[in-house]
Order: sequence, then C-alpha cells, then structure tokens
Amino acid sequence: MAERGPWLTIVGIGEDGPAGLCAASRAALDRAAHVFGAPRQLALLPALAATQEQWPVPFAAGVERLLARRGRPTVMLASGDPFWFGAGATVTALLGRDEWVAYPARSTFALAAARLGWRLEETACLGLHAAPLGRLRPLLAPGERAIVLVRDGDAAAETVRYLVAQGFGASAVTVLEALGGARERVCTTTAAAWDLDDVAHPVALAIAVSGDGRVMPRASGLADDWFAHDGQLTKRPQRALALSALAPRAGELLWDIGAGSGSIAIEWLLAHPRTVAVAIERDPVRAARARANANSLGVDRLRLVDGAAPAVLADLPPPDAVFVGGGLCDALLDWLFGSLPAGTRLVAHAVTLESEVLLAARHAAHGGALLRVELAEAAALGRRRGWRTSFPIVQWSVTL
Repeated sequence: MAERGPWLTIVGIGEDGPAGLCAASRAALDRAAHVFGAPRQLALLPALAATQEQWPVPFAAGVERLLARRGRPTVMLASGDPFWFGAGATVTALLGRDEWVAYPARSTFALAAARLGWRLEETACLGLHAAPLGRLRPLLAPGERAIVLVRDGDAAAETVRYLVAQGFGASAVTVLEALGGARERVCTTTAAAWDLDDVAHPVALAIAVSGDGRVMPRASGLADDWFAHDGQLTKRPQRALALSALAPRAGELLWDIGAGSGSIAIEWLLAHPRTVAVAIERDPVRAARARANANSLGVDRLRLVDGAAPAVLADLPPPDAVFVGGGLCDALLDWLFGSLPAGTRLVAHAVTLESEVLLAARHAAHGGALLRVELAEAAALGRRRGWRTSFPIVQWSVTL
C-alpha cells in the first residue's frame, strides 16, 4: 500500500509575500484545499483555489479548527521561520511526524541582523509577544546585543521603559518594522530618548545595551540583595555551595522545599534556559515574594505550590534534584527516600542542633557528603574591626 503524504504544510511567509516563497511553498498553496493564516498574511497571497480562513483568537481555537481538517490538504501560514518563536512546534507536537511538512522563510532575526551587520551567533534572540519583559534582565550588560520580537508599538514602548527603569536608558534601540516588505521602516534612537508613537506591527527591536545599570553575574551565588526577603534566605556562600551540589543540567526539574524567598530555585533556573523548578512554600506571603523575585530576575518558569511537604509532593512530576531548605524532618526524608526514583540528587541544609543531628544520622545510614560551613564576616567593633560569625550550616548531599 502506498504511504500517504503529509496533509498539513506549514508555510513560513514574510512581508514580501509570494516573492519570498520557495517553489515547494508555492506548490503547497496551489494544491491546498484550505489555507489558515492571520489576516495580514492572507492579504499577501495571490488568488488561490483554496478556501481561506483567518486564524481565530484565542490561538488554541485555531489549533482545534486545524486539527479538525486532518487528512485533507491544508496550509498553515506562519511568520518567517515557524520554529523560531513561532507556532510551528506548538502544532506539530500534536501530530505524527508523517502528517506534516514545513517550509520556513527568512526569520525576522536574520533580516534584522542583515540590516544591522550583527553576528547572530553573538546576539540574544527573544520572542516577547506573550512573555514578560523580565526575560531581558539577565542579558542587560554593556556591550551585549539582543533582537527582540514584540507584539506592537505599545509593547515596544513598554520595552524601552523597562530598559530605562533598569538603568540602561543609554542603550541604542533600532526599531525594525515590517522587514522585507513594502512597509519596511528602520530607525534608531536611545531608550531614554524614545518618542515614537506610530510603531506598527510586525515589529522587532534591536538593542545594543549601554548604561550604568546593575549587571547580573552569571555565576551561582548572587548577592543577597538581588532577592527581596524577610530573613528567610539561603545566604550567598551557602547558596553557591548548594547549587554546586545540586548540579543543574539542561532540562532538569528541581523541587525547592521550604523555598522562602525562592533564591535556590531561581538560581537553578538561571543556570540554563531549559531548567524548570517547583518551589514548595506554605507561607503565602513568602510564596508571593518568591514569585516576584523570579519575575524581577527574568525567570518565569518557576511554579509555586502552596502547602507543606510531604503532603503536597505526591502529585508533582518527579524531580531530578531536591533541595530541602525548610521543614526538614524524618517524615519528609522518609517520604523522599521511599517515593523518588533512584538517581535523584538530594541536598539538605540544617541550622539547628536537632536538624544537624538528623542529617548526621542520615549520612551514617545512606552515605553521601556531609559538610559543615562556618562563615565570619569582618564588621565594626568599636573603632576597630572584628569577626561577626553567622550560624553554621550543615549540608548533606546524596544521590538516592
């Protein structure tokens, strides 16, 4: 029996319309029975035999309509490269690999780099249509460059206000509208001097970062004042040691139990753009503070779970690593050892004598590494200086 070909063709289209389409994309449009696309994209097409349908709002409704056409020749239009901050992967995740084929056009990132002469491999590329501006925060350092896709002119203005608020108002911002088409417009200003009120969709911003704003270090152990907290915070040196023991890797999930300000989970998320984390915190005020910290430091992948462990853990996806910073007790450790898969990395901190004894006993029973950390900081002592000692921390790290 002959194999059936893909019923769905995803066609990337730019502002130049048919002129920018490859032969395969044009052939797919010619043989399609139905074409889905945004109104702006459909307006770029020549006369076709296929029926045409505007992609509805919300986006999910369009996916449902698309899937209802399964088996019939259908084209889905997408801007530029459908798999670079586009809808391509969202749709194909619901299909078998034999059901679809895709033909990308030039991406906005490629067009923007070509206009500016920027090396794409040295430029951060972000899609912020539906993502928080905080994702820019780790990138803000003098000399860095970013090309950012934004929703419209209002979003562009909001982006430059964010740059100013972070102390990077001196950044050069190039506004790139409708790249590659008849409406293309490119102009450059600084974030602080922004006065554009007629920026049109589709728009990208090319940002050459400059200014005297605070730069986030890229190593584990951010200074404590990066985090809002009420004192319930794993301090910088202990946090750096904890992250080293937790050893975040791309795509891995962390449970941060007794998250407090969320500092451990947040630095886990900063370690790689595909790490994920669940913060378990029973105090709703602290949970809200952890969420705010995550947003301000540019990681919106933090999931907050309100409640006490181990009661709230059973329904969570299994982690690759667990940090216990609060609520340490035998019942919690028993649950973790009895419920989590082999290979899970566990790191626990103890401050009290009772929890220190608990970790010493667990270390004797299960092995791993037991570390006692005592820190002292120079501080004023009258007209001289002395050592101000903080409470020692005992860290137990083990692989289940």
